[in-house]
Amino acid sequence: MRIPPYLKKGDLIGITCSSSKMDQQAAEYAAGVISSWGYQVHLGITVGTSFHNFSAPDELRLEELQDMLDDPDIKAIVFGRGGYGLVCILDDLDFKKFRKHPKWICGYSDITVLHTHIHQQYGIPTIHSMMCSGIRPDTAENEYVDSLRLALKGTPYRYACAPHDLNRTGKASGQLIGGNLSLLANLSGTDSQPNTKGKILFLEDISEYRYNIDRMMYNLKRAGWLDDLAGLVVGSFTDSKETETPFGQSEYEIIRNIVQDYDYPVCFGFPVGHTNENYALKIGLMHELHVTARQGRLLQREI
Repeated sequence: MRIPPYLKKGDLIGITCSSSKMDQQAAEYAAGVISSWGYQVHLGITVGTSFHNFSAPDELRLEELQDMLDDPDIKAIVFGRGGYGLVCILDDLDFKKFRKHPKWICGYSDITVLHTHIHQQYGIPTIHSMMCSGIRPDTAENEYVDSLRLALKGTPYRYACAPHDLNRTGKASGQLIGGNLSLLANLSGTDSQPNTKGKILFLEDISEYRYNIDRMMYNLKRAGWLDDLAGLVVGSFTDSKETETPFGQSEYEIIRNIVQDYDYPVCFGFPVGHTNENYALKIGLMHELHVTARQGRLLQREI
């Protein structure tokens, strides 16, 4: 494993929109917050531009992300927002320079594609975290945005969450992987599908029909994602939808039923996902999961 260098004051962070479009003013506000942490910030040309639902055509989004991956002066990349579009350019990215000189990749949602691909193909840790779209006047000083600041400087974390009736107690240790359920399910059968054996998997999603959550969880089960996990962490499933005939189970009940035949610990209600409560998580690093009757805890092991 080659861990990217943690950032120091004055380091340069690149901001790009490799998926959907983002408002220029919102990006500039987030860039100002990141600058206040002591870093220089470079706003890419895909910030504030629009091409249908994307920020820019595939060729331009690819060029900018490639440039930021290759640029030795850029020490971390924070994505503007998610949406859709990374999978369109993923196979054309060249990771040769990135492998020799890794840097922190920060984002979530559609960025799950990049996190998972880098983990599986190159074993380089990345950060599942707030993006510029989540750094707003009402969130700029909260602990979840601050968790990105701390992650970039290399501070190990110990997160805790309230107990949940569906939790399965126990302890687990392993590399942390995961992200957006719909993106992970769509990576099944590709070169980006990770080996999950002995790892702690976390899941979250937004605006999915409950029957589709059930279908995607069966996808993971049938593809072997769930067989040999060390543990499972379930984050927020925001704004889930129903068809005219209700599915009959909540999102958490769906997941509980899919994993009921396994014996690893499961922690529901962890603060990660498409909400303001979205802790920064270092994908690919070793973690410990402790689920008790009193709380769930996720601890990053110190290197």
